[in-house]
Amino acid sequence: MSKTAIRVENLGKKYNIGALVVKYPTLRDKISDGFKRHEKNADNFIWALKDVSFEVKEGQVLGVVGRNGAGKSTLLKILSRVTEPTEGLVEIRGRVGSLLEVGTGFHPELTGRENIFLNGAILGMRREEIGSKFDEIVSFAEVEKFIDTPVKRYSSGMYLRLAFAVAAHLEPEILVVDEVLAVGDAEFQKKCLGKMSDVAQQGRTVLFVSHNMSAVLRLTQETLVIDHGQLLMRGPTPEAVDFYLSKGLTQEGQKIWMEDEIATAAKPFRPIAIRVLDKHGGVADTVRSAEPFVIEIEYELGKPLKGLRVGIYLLTTRGEYIFTSFDTDDIKQYEANTVRQAGRYVSRCKIPANLLNEGRYVIGVNASTYLIKRYFQDDQALLFNVDPVGAPGMQWVETRLGTIRPVLNWQIENYESGEMRHGK
Repeated sequence: MSKTAIRVENLGKKYNIGALVVKYPTLRDKISDGFKRHEKNADNFIWALKDVSFEVKEGQVLGVVGRNGAGKSTLLKILSRVTEPTEGLVEIRGRVGSLLEVGTGFHPELTGRENIFLNGAILGMRREEIGSKFDEIVSFAEVEKFIDTPVKRYSSGMYLRLAFAVAAHLEPEILVVDEVLAVGDAEFQKKCLGKMSDVAQQGRTVLFVSHNMSAVLRLTQETLVIDHGQLLMRGPTPEAVDFYLSKGLTQEGQKIWMEDEIATAAKPFRPIAIRVLDKHGGVADTVRSAEPFVIEIEYELGKPLKGLRVGIYLLTTRGEYIFTSFDTDDIKQYEANTVRQAGRYVSRCKIPANLLNEGRYVIGVNASTYLIKRYFQDDQALLFNVDPVGAPGMQWVETRLGTIRPVLNWQIENYESGEMRHGK
């Protein structure tokens, strides 16, 4: 029977709202904090995690999913010993390698080479052990020419590649990865997934946080669903993903973002709402496959933005991507909206009739400047349904397979008579 690699009991983490972070508190700070503690009430605190309990067996690959601000990153930081819990118990058996965000554990003034050896030393590895993995790490990260350059001069992509390579190749017993696929090109993302699959097959324990449901489904057997700091469920990954994508999503055909759902980093972009509109222009949670409908995103800009694009991802409730589309994909739209002035906007896209099959679908939202900055992303912004009434083939009672249900032009020819018949 597998041994327990991670045990978490009644874990909680409380943060003081508005408190300044003091990395090296003085005696004066501690005395001052002691007095302030008596003055504060419950409204000054927020629980990022509360009463979270679970176990992870050695060699298990466990997914962790939840909306932005759910507490996922706080959990991983506690498990990686980056921060301490306010309450509860954490037991970890084995060395932990972490990739929590770009550059975690790197010293900006040190070179790539020096950071590799520093990270290995932090993991408790001997210099010879690190050296045996060095060439493999550098090759995977594709930073051979810059390995003796201080990492503060690296691009975000180079930083990420090296950070992931170090975390995955230095062979910790437990690998903790937080949203590694949020940055980097498609080829690098594919390499990351391949390497994480290799790590899992080697029998090491992996905790994987991601908004990419396809990656979670591919890599993990079980998944935790966290929301507002609490563990809502743990189950087989397909069931957990379906629960997560359906949980808490509006059934009214629109979502209005609350202030606490919008990160400060989104400024000057502020999302207001996303809606599904039926062919009559009314907000609807169900549209017909045989009729066109509109997806609209309402947002506000606090100041002019150059190169902004606002778009959607359409996914199945199992996290499979159907398509991605942005409001400046058309070159004329791009040229006409190179700079968007401060103000309130609505970006609308029309989904044609006879495109989607019956079922439930998820809309994700992205507002970004290509290769420069992502202002806002909500991968599970809205859930809606497609009704097949009036769709082609409804004379057959069978359920049609696939996510699309197009009207295609068929012809039927009788070779003996030379007669050809076709639909409208």
